[in-house]
This record gives sequence, C-alpha cells and structure tokens, in this order.
Amino acid sequence: MAAETENDTEKIRNLIARTRVVLWDFDGPICRLFAGHSAERVANELAGWLESRGLNGLLTESERESLDPHVVLRAVDRRHPRSDLVAELEERLTQEELRATATAWPTAYADALIRTWSAVGSRLAITTNNSPRAVRSYLADRDLTSCFAPHIYGRTQNLHHLKPDPHCLNRALSAMGASPSAALMIGDTPSDLEAAERARVPFLGYARNERKAKLLRQAGAEVVVASLKPLLGALGWRG
Repeated sequence: MAAETENDTEKIRNLIARTRVVLWDFDGPICRLFAGHSAERVANELAGWLESRGLNGLLTESERESLDPHVVLRAVDRRHPRSDLVAELEERLTQEELRATATAWPTAYADALIRTWSAVGSRLAITTNNSPRAVRSYLADRDLTSCFAPHIYGRTQNLHHLKPDPHCLNRALSAMGASPSAALMIGDTPSDLEAAERARVPFLGYARNERKAKLLRQAGAEVVVASLKPLLGALGWRG
C-alpha cells in the first residue's frame, strides 16, 4: 500500500482528537482470528454438515463456494430464520471460533493502541459479527479484557442483526451513553463501513493489504490505514 501522506496524518489526528468512544471490529483490526485455523475449512465443514443431513439444497452454488462461514450461516438463516437448525449451526461456528483464538495472530500495534487509548481515558467497545465468547477468550489470553469489559457486542442467534446492520454499534453507544459523533468505528470491511454510516459513527478503515484497502475505498471509506502505528502516534505514544 502507498505510504501515509501528510493529509492522511492530519485526517487521523482530527478523527482521534474528537473521539471519546472507540468501537472496534474484532477479526482484522484486533487480530487475524483464522490465521492458523482456516476460515475456508470451517465454511466447508459447515456446508458438509448440512449436506450430511440432506440439507445441501439450502445453499446455492455460490454460497457453497464462498469459503466464508458467515455466508453459510446467513444463507441458512434466510431460509429458516430463528430455527433450531440455525441455532446449532451458529453454535458450531462459535466452537470453531473459540478453537481459532489459540492460533490467532495479533494485529501489529493493536494491543499497544488498545492499552494506550484506554489509559488516556477513552472508552472502548467491540462490535463484531464474531461470537462474543470467542472475543472474550482472545482478550483474556492477551490480558486486554479490562480495556473493554463489559462492552463486547457480538453475534447472537438473531442473525439479521449482523453487520452491515448497525445493531451492535447502537447497542454499544446506548450502553455507554455516547453520541455517535463522539465515537469512532475501526473496521476492515465494507460491511463495517456501512454499519458505521447507518449508526452515524465516523469510520476509520484498517486494511492489511491493498485488496482490502481497495474494497474499503470503493465503498466510500475516506481514511484507510495499512498499519495502526499512525494512530498510536496521534495519541502521543512513545514505544
């Protein structure tokens, strides 16, 4: 990705200067959850579990080939909303996410940024499509729980509330008594951006590669960073 420009630096400083509440997406900005536990394999196993029960017809060919567990989960929920089938499939995905936390890769500078932002008095929440149980497991392993607790808002069995629906962002804002204009959402996908826009929360995109950066910019993200280090600099961090 292109080097950070002076204009980018100023935009980051302006965003951070007015931020009192930070809403973090989990998988991406905080860690690569499936770095050592393939999301593609998980998606295939979920699809295989459906097929073993004669339910392969619930997925279209493109859904089966998406290699994204959330695509599989959403597809089944659209056809059988709030069913026992969806509940079991969601629990299976949660168990895979819990296993994945053991081999997740921390995003560079994320731990330091979380601790620094918390130390200077900002309040932090996690707003994610992942299971809150997996989030809590990862945070406990990194000794980061106190920076967020109790404000962890993740996937429930009401899958229509997954981002890009702003439900988890609105839950966080309501629980923290924060106005959208005082918050900042850090996410790595267009669905994160759309959820932030629908919640009227300013957005900062994190993209670990040019492909992700291009998707965010095409979706309308104005500030996209390849590293969290500039945010630490804007907070006055000295590492």
